[in-house]
Amino acid sequence: MTDVLVTAADLARELAGPTPPRLLDVRWALGGPPGVEAYRAGHLPGAVYVDLDTELAAPPSAAAGRHPLPDVADLQAAARRWGLRAGEPVVVYDDSGATSAARAWWLLRWAGVADVRILDGGLPAWVAAGSAVEAGDVAAEPGDVTLTGGHLPVLDADEAGRWAEDGVLLDARAAERYRGEVEPVDPRAGHIPGAVSAPTADNLGADGRFRPVDELTARFAALGAAEGGEVAVYCGSGVTAAHQAAALVMAGRTPVLYPGSWSQWSSDPDRPVATGE
Repeated sequence: MTDVLVTAADLARELAGPTPPRLLDVRWALGGPPGVEAYRAGHLPGAVYVDLDTELAAPPSAAAGRHPLPDVADLQAAARRWGLRAGEPVVVYDDSGATSAARAWWLLRWAGVADVRILDGGLPAWVAAGSAVEAGDVAAEPGDVTLTGGHLPVLDADEAGRWAEDGVLLDARAAERYRGEVEPVDPRAGHIPGAVSAPTADNLGADGRFRPVDELTARFAALGAAEGGEVAVYCGSGVTAAHQAAALVMAGRTPVLYPGSWSQWSSDPDRPVATGE
């Protein structure tokens, strides 16, 4: 669990130590408002703001989805703007239960950054621990990190469809979107045939922190994900699927992410759609 998460108390100690981690503020919400205004109002000292829509994703398209994986060169340029340096630890956070910070966690690990962790509970946990925040922008000294892609497994749409037939494919969206009762942003309502509903919100406790490992392990076992095995996951556009991936790692599973997710799948009229439970 310590490979994925860091508590507010432990982070405060690390920031006062000889090798403080780089802090990335990844506040974002579907449909806005932009997270940068909340960041400027108050953030962890030294944290750099990361724009999920423009820095953690390529431009949206029907062919690739709302948040396609960015080009590695573009991600490296952004990471250097954030001040990331080779071998430096990184901690990411948001104020929404890590549902957007996990995108940065997964993407940086996919790109070869070994030491990336999520602040469990995010900004609310930091403030609740009595730690200070600061206002305004932070301009980091340019970093020198070198990124390469492909360090974590991914699926394309064809592979996701086959996985749903032969393995366990988890749908991390809210249950009502999975069932096709509502669809606020994507072209069609429903889910990939054969996928299993596993809302991201169920990874968290009432305090906005990840549930204990034993509870996550039991959760994914009940969903049919064998311990130690590979489990595919998707969401609306590849953002909260990364949150599911973090929970799966903590539960001893190997997540395989479908980045195009429902936004890509539902944009192709030739792909089948299922509704209901």
